[in-house]
Amino acid sequence: MKEIEAKRARMDNEKTTVCVLDASTYVGFWILKGLLSRGYRVHAAIQKQGETEIQMKIRNMERVEERLEVFSADVLDYHSILVALKGCSALFCCLGGSDGYDDKIVDLEVRGAINVVEACAQTENVEKIVFTSSLTAAIWRENISTETHVDERSWSDQDFCRKMKLWYALAKTQSEQAAWALAMDRMLNMVSINAGLVVGPSVTQQNPISTMSYLQGAAQMYENGVMALVDVNFLANVHIRAFEDSSTGGRYFCFNHTVHTEDEALKLAQSLSPLISLPPRYECQGSDQVYAERLTTKKLNKLIEGNAC
Repeated sequence: MKEIEAKRARMDNEKTTVCVLDASTYVGFWILKGLLSRGYRVHAAIQKQGETEIQMKIRNMERVEERLEVFSADVLDYHSILVALKGCSALFCCLGGSDGYDDKIVDLEVRGAINVVEACAQTENVEKIVFTSSLTAAIWRENISTETHVDERSWSDQDFCRKMKLWYALAKTQSEQAAWALAMDRMLNMVSINAGLVVGPSVTQQNPISTMSYLQGAAQMYENGVMALVDVNFLANVHIRAFEDSSTGGRYFCFNHTVHTEDEALKLAQSLSPLISLPPRYECQGSDQVYAERLTTKKLNKLIEGNAC
């Protein structure tokens, strides 16, 4: 019986077409691979940013994978989004600033999020949006160290982000809030995945700008107990699970591990070399300080266990 059900599920997946935009981001690429491995047909929408290593991999995959179709898209070009979405039942939205983050990029990412959600509203087939966001959209505000628990109800304070020039966090906060506001207004089914610092194979080569942008204020995140990591393969699987589970709703914090000791912080820095450089022969200073963990994953655990609400 289980084999029959599994076969039926595979057949259903083969009939389902979904879109990943931007598929050439580090997270988007792993979502793309995960979807193809499950039998989905995928429209890989790639923003016009030149030929990156991931873009070349996607182009090569298209030559041998009949269930993959690649589209050039620009989140500021509404029509190009509609073309990529044609015939798709869901959108995985993974936006990122390829040239780093500043106050101008914040505005562009917000406009992009609005265009993508509005495009979904104008299609007949899109039934769900899975929106990639960040824990940085929830953890930045004054006196967070006084909070016992930080969960999906939390939002970063935009004025605080501007004051501290935390442009990545501001972009993720504003773009997610804009996406939620429009999705609710258009009565669209959306979930957001608020990812920790993404780690995984070749992350320093393939995702250096987003990695370093996330790490703005890393010392404060660490000391406030909100520095969290997520493996990119696990993150991609959570995105797909959130799409497949019809009971999902709202935001989901997504991370595997929190960094709350000096030894863990050192290991993280070493794993991100050469993006993060340590003094030669640097060693832990022997501090036994353990910072309190404040982030919760109750909703994520329920999603993984098959009870999303």
